[in-house]
Amino acid sequence: MYFTIISLEMLCGPDGELPEKLRNLEPRLIEHVSNEIMDKDPNVRWDDIGKTMIGKAIAGEAKATFFYISASSLTSKWIGEGEKLVRALFGVACCRQPAVIFVDEIDSLLSQRKSDGEHESSRRLKTQFLIEMEGFDSGNDQILLIGATNRPQELDEAARRRLTKRLYIPLPSPEARAWIIRNLLEKDGLFKLSEEETNIVCKLTEGYSGSDMKNLVKDASMGPLREALQQGVGITKLNKEDMRPVMLKDFETALQEVRPSVSSSELGTYEEWNRQFGSLAN
Repeated sequence: MYFTIISLEMLCGPDGELPEKLRNLEPRLIEHVSNEIMDKDPNVRWDDIGKTMIGKAIAGEAKATFFYISASSLTSKWIGEGEKLVRALFGVACCRQPAVIFVDEIDSLLSQRKSDGEHESSRRLKTQFLIEMEGFDSGNDQILLIGATNRPQELDEAARRRLTKRLYIPLPSPEARAWIIRNLLEKDGLFKLSEEETNIVCKLTEGYSGSDMKNLVKDASMGPLREALQQGVGITKLNKEDMRPVMLKDFETALQEVRPSVSSSELGTYEEWNRQFGSLAN
């Protein structure tokens, strides 16, 4: 992952003045948000993606500025600074259009507001975020906000209304799992499984998420290295060309260590939420 450090001068107009949206913000807050800007082209395309890379792929295909935001990016120990950071985020995004703002685990920022037991700074940050979401949705700005969450049922109702397209991304199909295996291993020139062997792995990984599959392939790809070390080959003398390819037995060993992370009850919760609120629900 590559980040670009943006100076204030790069955000100024031809007259050397900051855009109106940024003039009332402290320079350090603008720089804090600017440091979250990824490279102009994240170099991710549709053929590369799993669920968490959708935002990067959209930004890459659209040649847009990519903002990766997590809850920690916008929280501060100073009272009132969280909402200022939110204003700075949308202000900088307006100046760097077209822009894609990807908010990971958006439920941690925009969870349901509570009448009691919630810190005032958290409530104010949510309110400011909702105000900014409403403001840039006029149709004139080229800004796309994408939120990812594993707990959609905890989203605030007002946030859910503003996120007009709500898409449920299910667990990968057997075909998708086979693609993940090939894609990850072919990058390192380690894919030598036959179609039959790949199908066996796919049958054994029913219920695995994209992230689970990535971890499984990573563990399986260590099999040749472990075998070489057990044979007494020093790690400093190992060459990639001398190592055998990943085999079915490596996956069978890895399956004993890497288990699926999503339960059937959780899947039922997601499917029910999708039926009630999803944009493409059946």
